[in-house]
Amino acid sequence: MTTRSGPGHGRPDTGLDAIMSERRQLINLTYRLLGSLAEAEDAVQETYARWYAMSQQQQDAIESPGAWLTTVASRICLNLLGSARARRETYVGEWIPEPLPERTEWIIGRPGGTTVDPADRITLDESVNLAFLVVLESMTPAERVAFILHDVFRYSFAEVAEIVGRTPAACRQLASSARRRIRASQPSATPAAQRAGIVRDFKQAWEAKDIDALIALLDPDATAIADGGGLATTFLRPIEGGEQIAHAWVEIAGRVPGNMTFLERTVNGQLGLVAQQDGVTVTVFAFEVAGDRIKHIWVVRNPEKLRRWTTG
Repeated sequence: MTTRSGPGHGRPDTGLDAIMSERRQLINLTYRLLGSLAEAEDAVQETYARWYAMSQQQQDAIESPGAWLTTVASRICLNLLGSARARRETYVGEWIPEPLPERTEWIIGRPGGTTVDPADRITLDESVNLAFLVVLESMTPAERVAFILHDVFRYSFAEVAEIVGRTPAACRQLASSARRRIRASQPSATPAAQRAGIVRDFKQAWEAKDIDALIALLDPDATAIADGGGLATTFLRPIEGGEQIAHAWVEIAGRVPGNMTFLERTVNGQLGLVAQQDGVTVTVFAFEVAGDRIKHIWVVRNPEKLRRWTTG
């Protein structure tokens, strides 16, 4: 898990460099809270807007600017998480967290072709794999914030309580409830090399349209979920059952255009696949492996969630 750094320790210089040095920490926090880098960037921008809306005297009165920024960003995310539930009820199809590429493949992130600032890059660890983020989506906003602040960023429950406006005991209960959700949903750990090998075997079987091999690689109760956001064609309802997924993937393989290629790429810190057309990433596939079989496949086709992957 990510260890805590920066906010809350000592009183740094409140100059521009000192304040902006907190940006990466804030981006890492808000992405885990919101599951969307675009929304995370907006939350951090709003946090800084509130800082600079204060007078110099007000800024100087704040003992730890880093802690202040973290508190404000967390509260903004808490409010956004509440409204996000309402927004996602009208979302076309299923909603999947925004997938992130490996740092070396982090491409264009902003309109106008400007490159992404290294400070905006997310630290990739087990707290950002797609399976983990999907479980976070099932939590209440308060559970999610308490869990991420305490278990991932190592804030004490007293500090979490001050941020979310609840008692330390209540925050402890929230984090404990979130922890139980994580434990209940996570399969037994599969070594990274074995997990990657299963994904590679899946790609090979898919390209060969070998339905028997695909079925053998999929858990009988596997599910596949796609997110097109109404902006890209994909299946709107989850596909349930390994055999059903295998047949669907063979059908997809039969419709692949000649200019599309499938490549192995790191997706949120774990091996996944991407589909590219003329060098432009149009689909990202993330996998959860349980034992020696694939339990979940997440397919992201919403172009708004693929901007960090686009090379063209």
